[in-house]
Amino acid sequence: MSGRKPPSPVSPAASRSRPDQKELALLASLFSSRKYAEALAGAQTMIARYPGFALGWKILGTILQQTGQAAAALPAMQKAAELAPDDVEAHYNLGVILQAFGRHDEAAASLRRALQRRPDLAEGHYNLGTSLQALGRLDDAVACYERALAQKPGYVQAHNNLGLARHAQGRLYDAEACYRAAIAAQPDFAAAHINLGSALQDLGRIEDAVASFRQALAFEPGSFPARGNLLFASNLLSDAHRGGIGDEARRYGALAASRARRFSDWQVSREPQRRLRVGFVSADLRRHSVGYFLQNVFCELARQAGERVALLAYSNHGEHDEVTRHLQGFCEGWADVQRLSDEQLAARIHADRIDILFDLSGHTGGNRLPMFAWKPAPIQATWLGYVATTGVTEIDYLLADPWTVPPGEEGQFTEQVWRLPEVMVCFTPPAFDLPVRALPALENGYVTFGCFNNLSKLNDEVIALWSRILLALPASRLFLNTRALQDERTRDVLAKRFAAQGIGAERLILEGLPTRESSLNAYNRVDIALDPFPYPGGTTTVEALWMGVPVLTLAGHSLASRLGESYLQNTGMPQWIACDQEAYLALATRYAADLPALAALRNGLRARVTASPIYDASRFAQHFDEALRGMWHRWLRQPGAA
Repeated sequence: MSGRKPPSPVSPAASRSRPDQKELALLASLFSSRKYAEALAGAQTMIARYPGFALGWKILGTILQQTGQAAAALPAMQKAAELAPDDVEAHYNLGVILQAFGRHDEAAASLRRALQRRPDLAEGHYNLGTSLQALGRLDDAVACYERALAQKPGYVQAHNNLGLARHAQGRLYDAEACYRAAIAAQPDFAAAHINLGSALQDLGRIEDAVASFRQALAFEPGSFPARGNLLFASNLLSDAHRGGIGDEARRYGALAASRARRFSDWQVSREPQRRLRVGFVSADLRRHSVGYFLQNVFCELARQAGERVALLAYSNHGEHDEVTRHLQGFCEGWADVQRLSDEQLAARIHADRIDILFDLSGHTGGNRLPMFAWKPAPIQATWLGYVATTGVTEIDYLLADPWTVPPGEEGQFTEQVWRLPEVMVCFTPPAFDLPVRALPALENGYVTFGCFNNLSKLNDEVIALWSRILLALPASRLFLNTRALQDERTRDVLAKRFAAQGIGAERLILEGLPTRESSLNAYNRVDIALDPFPYPGGTTTVEALWMGVPVLTLAGHSLASRLGESYLQNTGMPQWIACDQEAYLALATRYAADLPALAALRNGLRARVTASPIYDASRFAQHFDEALRGMWHRWLRQPGAA
């Protein structure tokens, strides 16, 4: 007899490289009937038995993707695409999964492979556009959305995303048309109403914007973006139309609280003088006004108070630039959190044992205000990015100063007002040096007024008053510079608004300079800056002053409307603050008539501003450090703290 072992029995299944139709039909039935647990088990068994069967991997990846298990779905779909390089669906699904992880270069490559094999796949063009838009390739994204719409004219999401791309390009009227097309195709599409409102706001049509945000809320009452956008836009309305903001903010806060499970214990030591862990949550820790204001403050806090304060940042934006890197250098902890849910982010902050947590966004883009309702830190405050109440009662403090919130006006806020002694912000001078040139009126023979604020702040009252100034000074000009004015149609419509007030186009200089440096340098063509109202400039004001251009502002009746007053008081220029519109007109004409005085002021203004509290980061950091310690000691005195 031979010593050779008999062959092992081979099952019919093991002898095949793929399952039979009965097995596939059973798996498809489980999936279509949403029996996901059974379908998942069946798919896992299938790939164990037939590891080279591409469809099995695709089915497994699809089930995992549909059940929210993207991390597990990714390798399964990658395997499917590898085994079946001509499978359109595998490459398409892989691209969509990669998008979910922000891997947009790889996603675009997968989607292109799908489109090479099926050029008429509207969803492929749409998702490719989404990845290209995330990569900042707006022109290419626009082309993709247009191809998607050519294949599928009623594609609501493509209309909406085309609007977002046009919006990002500054083509606001085109964006408006895209959002309206999306709404026409699906009237209850709340996101399109929100985006339409944002475009209208950027065009200065604030009441129309408010109406769009309210329409979004009619379809989706629980939408935080709709409520937050409504609150922000309401701050831009004239005083006569701003009623009810406080009530709307409280409704936002109540909604946030209803969706949160509030922490009630924090693993922090009660030592009064110990080093505090201070966290900052923002989408704007980058080349943005918030980033510009923070740079020197973080630097000085790290230098002066490093033994007393540890800075930790939670960035809700994927973009990193030189400002981000500068800020990171002063932080002991940094986390990119844009992909974390509110619950996950709150748990992360709680686990980091943060003592004082700052919101730096308020109701602006990329905010995480709903997360603050979870109360992940024992002390929470809002500062810098938004200049009104958040409505979130779990936020304890709002930082202000004696000018922005005078005594007796604390009732406007759900937060307690904590006043810094001089100014509520401190600006960082630009990294590049631009000289302040001679007063342009001396060479031009006429005064050039200027405003570099967003069009959203140029309401009808502002345009009417500025037109009165120009009519009172027939040789004068008005220079408006903001990104939206890169678009010809936007310039034409704005010119018509002034024409209705008797101001011809020849009196206007309308530009949309593309870079911060070019915009700053353009102040060398401006003699006097005009602040809009009731929402004056922030960054634009301190930049104008740094460039030697005095700013005429109108004192208001809210924190937002008093920003200009605070800056000018802290610069020692109270005579540039008007108490009403008639005084604003009188001051503008008076200052424009005295060119020697304007020239003298210009020559010394940068030195005055850089010596003021607005730019004195060392002094500001001391006041900020004292505020942190004061909040901490107040919390320790509360019954049951920690």
